[in-house]
Amino acid sequence: MSAISDAPARRPSPLRVFTGPRMRKFMRHRLAMLGLIMIVGLTLTCFFGPYLLPYDELYIDLRARFSPPLTENHILGTDPLGRDIAARLFSAGQISLTVGFTAMVLSTLIGTVIGLVAGYFGGWTRTGLMRIVDAFLSFPSIFLMLTLAAFLQPSPTMITLIIAVTSWMEVARIVEAEVRGQASRDFTAAARMIGAPHWWIMLREILPNVTGPIIVAATLTVARAILLEAYISFLGYGIQPPLPSWGNMLNNAQQYLESAPWLAIVPGVAITMAVTSFNFIGDGLRDALDARSVK
Repeated sequence: MSAISDAPARRPSPLRVFTGPRMRKFMRHRLAMLGLIMIVGLTLTCFFGPYLLPYDELYIDLRARFSPPLTENHILGTDPLGRDIAARLFSAGQISLTVGFTAMVLSTLIGTVIGLVAGYFGGWTRTGLMRIVDAFLSFPSIFLMLTLAAFLQPSPTMITLIIAVTSWMEVARIVEAEVRGQASRDFTAAARMIGAPHWWIMLREILPNVTGPIIVAATLTVARAILLEAYISFLGYGIQPPLPSWGNMLNNAQQYLESAPWLAIVPGVAITMAVTSFNFIGDGLRDALDARSVK
């Protein structure tokens, strides 16, 4: 007689089979692959590009003020102070991408914990936590961000925390809905019957089965965080000069749109590429991790 394990059977996690048909489906998604190529290229350029340039982002050459792109050693031109646009763009990209990724990790962690607890325990726990989510959602996030940024020191770390604190609610609602469905499944009931603790059931039984929606939400959160950082920096409440970011580069360029349009075009294209790339990747992951669409 074969031994019967008392461990409950689980539905395979999307992550465990992502190397199979889901990976192939993702790779067949043309826009997702285009987004992946774009974001990898943009990241490598921002983090390694400064080593290939003769100037750093703070070097001032007043004789080269308002140089157009492809002028001498300034491949993207210079700004009103003669600083190299390419050097500032790459340095700003490091900050914007780091803020986006870090804010995504923090907001996804907060939203996952709250959604997991609310969906698993239900009852008054779910009601209380989801009312907190609704309270945060009732305030326009951009106004909440601007209010916090106005009263706090606008450093990259603080901007990251502000974005994370105002971006976790959507993740919490997605996770709560997914966990609520998983909490009523047979493998969860079996885990309770054998006396498994709540934390073990949530982390080992339920969480692996809701990773697909979390990954998709996290990918889209990166794009939103980058856009929010650019928005509040453009309004003057985000990253402060002389430290560059794509947002404050746009802010400094708005009065030179007619005389030096490249000052706005260059960071605008970088923001568009980053946000569009992550949205494309999120769409591809959503299709690939949908069990109903995998053949």
